[in-house]
Amino acid sequence: MTSFVSALGRRTINFVSETGSVFILFYKSIRYLKQLWASRSLVFSQMLEIGVNSIPLVLFVGVFAGAVASVQTAYQLKGYISYNYLGAATSVAIFIELGPVLTALVIAGRVGASIAAEIGTMKVTEQIDALESLAIDPIRYLAMPRIFSGFIMIPLLTVFADFIGIMGAYAVAWINLDLPPETFFGSVKEFFSILNVMSGLIKAFFFGGVTAIIGCYVGFATDGGAEGVGKSTIRAFVLSSAMILLNDYILSVLLF
Repeated sequence: MTSFVSALGRRTINFVSETGSVFILFYKSIRYLKQLWASRSLVFSQMLEIGVNSIPLVLFVGVFAGAVASVQTAYQLKGYISYNYLGAATSVAIFIELGPVLTALVIAGRVGASIAAEIGTMKVTEQIDALESLAIDPIRYLAMPRIFSGFIMIPLLTVFADFIGIMGAYAVAWINLDLPPETFFGSVKEFFSILNVMSGLIKAFFFGGVTAIIGCYVGFATDGGAEGVGKSTIRAFVLSSAMILLNDYILSVLLF
């Protein structure tokens, strides 16, 4: 019993300590936003890596997410509600949930883990110590560009995912149900709400920040050589995915 309480206490202390460290890293990073223009080359480089280079993967995931949403929604509507509302139902699901969440999870796997591995490698090879010896703050040089780019690029990627997701949903509706485009997109237009789109983009904004912050924090906390880098990569993806889903629930409660 004593060992259980001790283990629980240690885990609680570690959780509180790491949570505080994450917020400290975020605070230190946003302080350097005043130097954003001076660091523009670093920021643009990360925007390219996080955003532009992720577009093909996001489009691939988005089109099949929309297709699956269309198939499942049609199954639920069968015999109860007209298929004329299939476009409206799938588009709302894509705007509010599928677009932002799946995009964020894909980026957590592709970018969040990559950030942790890159910074972690620099940590174990003492490159971060070298930066500090040159009076270069690693947070300004490494963390701030990645965190800022995460906040900005994930919502933009979500727009791509939303669009291609609806196209995928329509393709399935046309192939399986012979639903004409004017019927499908007419229902999308009829039930379209800018609030649904904005809610999804707000979620994506927070998801992007969470993914980048966790990736940076785990990278800076890496130790143990090559094995430690591997563990940090996995840890960054797992933590980012868990926090994305947790924040999805919290934001859904607050926004709706």
